Amino acid sequence: MERLFFPKERLFDFFNFVNEEYCLYLPVRIEGRQIVCDYNFNLPSADYILKKYSLLKKEDFEFNPYRTIEPLKSFLNYPKEIVCEYFSKELTIQDKKIAIFGVKNCDLFSLKIQDFVFLQGDYTDPLYKKRRENLFIISSDCLSFKEVCFCLAYDINPYPESGFDLNFSSLDEGFLVEVGSDKAKALLEKKGFLFEKIPSRLNTELLSKRENITTQLKEHIKSHALPKKEVLKEIINKGYNSKLWQEEMFNCVECGGCNFICDTCHCFLLSESGSETVFKKIRSWDSCQYANFAKEAGGANPLNTRAKRLRNRFLKKFDFFIDNLGLPACCGCGRCIETCPAKIDIRKILKSLYEESLSAN
Repeated sequence: MERLFFPKERLFDFFNFVNEEYCLYLPVRIEGRQIVCDYNFNLPSADYILKKYSLLKKEDFEFNPYRTIEPLKSFLNYPKEIVCEYFSKELTIQDKKIAIFGVKNCDLFSLKIQDFVFLQGDYTDPLYKKRRENLFIISSDCLSFKEVCFCLAYDINPYPESGFDLNFSSLDEGFLVEVGSDKAKALLEKKGFLFEKIPSRLNTELLSKRENITTQLKEHIKSHALPKKEVLKEIINKGYNSKLWQEEMFNCVECGGCNFICDTCHCFLLSESGSETVFKKIRSWDSCQYANFAKEAGGANPLNTRAKRLRNRFLKKFDFFIDNLGLPACCGCGRCIETCPAKIDIRKILKSLYEESLSAN
């Protein structure tokens, strides 16, 4: 993979250039909600949101040290949209080209799940496919992590190694830029003078920074005693009848926040709307925590209790996807932990199920 050097003082020249080709989104710092760490780690609480470059002042931009609030899926599969329209004009697929700066490795991992759902199998979703093709991903290394981050527990490093177009690693002298796609090569050829050959000492600095953040995150995750990725499917199946689901049921308020903020959740509801001249089919994000999520036309509902629906979320992530894709449908971003008003913590549930499985042996 080609590596280049990019001076920090030219960063906005690069943003201006990318914004000529794409609608560019950059991270902006906002005040976050402090989550107290049970193990006395003093971790940052600031949050980052993505905003259009054209609407920003230079001083608004800040290099995000960890993932933003928004999941990457929100740029590929909209919360509510028309997917089919008859008897008027044909549905046109938007060809807007979007570039996102500061994408982290947990979000890159989530695309493996979303791509599996919307691009593989018997049917390819044309809306998702077009947006995926038009998305230019400028990822970056994590410089820190939040209390809720646990990506490394599933062997997802806090720095990207693939799945991006360009990756920016922030170093003392500037950025080490890795070129990850032909799309990126073609773009850089138009403005190659922005980049320079990389001094060899920066490769050593990059390695040191990556090892340092990995060591810190390992220490944090070790305190939470999360089960290893290899046993997730086993403990979920063993815990099918666990009392834990009934206990957590009383905390869940069925808001669906965990599903909507999750980078890998993808379930949707199709509804219809129309008149004598126009018929529309509308797709909306759906949540397996909703009471009517699995309700059938005849009235039967196999997920008729909150306990079953909560368990279903874990079965889908840690049984179905491991069985069908070989990967858990969780990237360890911790967004669901931050969002849940009932403070349901996915890490604590997995830990409890693991401890139950050990005591049962």
